[in-house]
Amino acid sequence: MKPILLTAVALCSLSAHAAPMKGGITKQAFGTLPNGTAVDLYTLTNSRGAQAKITNYGGIVTALKVPDRKGRFADVVLGYNTLGDYVKSTPYFGAITGRYANRIANGQFSLDGKTYNLAKNNGPNALHGGKVGFDKVLWQGTHRQTWRGPELSLRYLSKNGEEGYPGNLNVRVVYTLTNDNELRIDYSAVTDQKTVLNLTHHSYFNLAGDGSGDILGHRLKLNANRFTPVDATAIPTGKLQSVRGTPFDFTRFHSIGARINQKNEQLTRGKGYDHNFVVNGRGFRTAAHVYEPKSGRIMTVSSTEPGIQLYTGNFLDGTLTGKSGKKYNFRNGFCLETQHFPDSPNRPKFPSTVLKPGHVYRQTTIYRFGTR
Repeated sequence: MKPILLTAVALCSLSAHAAPMKGGITKQAFGTLPNGTAVDLYTLTNSRGAQAKITNYGGIVTALKVPDRKGRFADVVLGYNTLGDYVKSTPYFGAITGRYANRIANGQFSLDGKTYNLAKNNGPNALHGGKVGFDKVLWQGTHRQTWRGPELSLRYLSKNGEEGYPGNLNVRVVYTLTNDNELRIDYSAVTDQKTVLNLTHHSYFNLAGDGSGDILGHRLKLNANRFTPVDATAIPTGKLQSVRGTPFDFTRFHSIGARINQKNEQLTRGKGYDHNFVVNGRGFRTAAHVYEPKSGRIMTVSSTEPGIQLYTGNFLDGTLTGKSGKKYNFRNGFCLETQHFPDSPNRPKFPSTVLKPGHVYRQTTIYRFGTR
């Protein structure tokens, strides 16, 4: 197996003695926002021909091209060709989500006895940072060529009170497409006031290629013996439930669609899989493997985060038309979002998402591709 690595880590700089590499990074116009602000699109290409297209609007990965077992490249993420489509309607295709990825119950949390109220944009709950989360803001981009490959650094200042969250928060997200075929996503942030923070990347994957149909035949293995069951509004109950004997047991490879329609309260509540899994172990470790039999593509996800959200495109309904000109129908993509657990600010027993002044938030996530 010849792995292609898609990852997220610390920054690297170009050595003065490093040999010149092929590939590079280009910047072009990607349209304007309704207020007239210009948006950019960056194309990162490495020496092996792998390519990622990323816009500074929402930090969105609009395309990711990697080879199949025969060396043929295809775009394996869902999305659009135009900025206007992302602005008009998107279920977070390829975006950076925050300040708080996933859900916060009843749109509120407390810090040091003070309650903060957030927008309720998902039924009674707050989702992915609110009505204007990090997926809908303009990031400041800088790029450079490093000895590893092209690197795009995105920065954003989330001001105190934005979407109800306290503190001025300086966020940096770095994408690097290395010459070892790694897309590295490294997150860091600092605040001037105690706040909560949970960032993730929200690509919808289809390893058979964008527009190729549903993802039910993809085979999935998760390094997770437990998951966080949810109530009727998709908020964790607080329990860490064993996956053993349930349709949530992916400790061995199973097709995503093999048990997705079983009679199960949790599957009914999520309309399929839309659940956080508790990744075994600590530190940087493997969280998931996915294999797509027709193309032979394999994706491995590794992360420093305690959880990973499996979402199987249960709300895709054919109303959105993607890059290939085909409609995105039910379960045409899946997400594996590395994260802290949903509603952690209201669950003291969950790993903390509190960020204090003087501390640095750091997160590393890796999506690695190979073939079989």
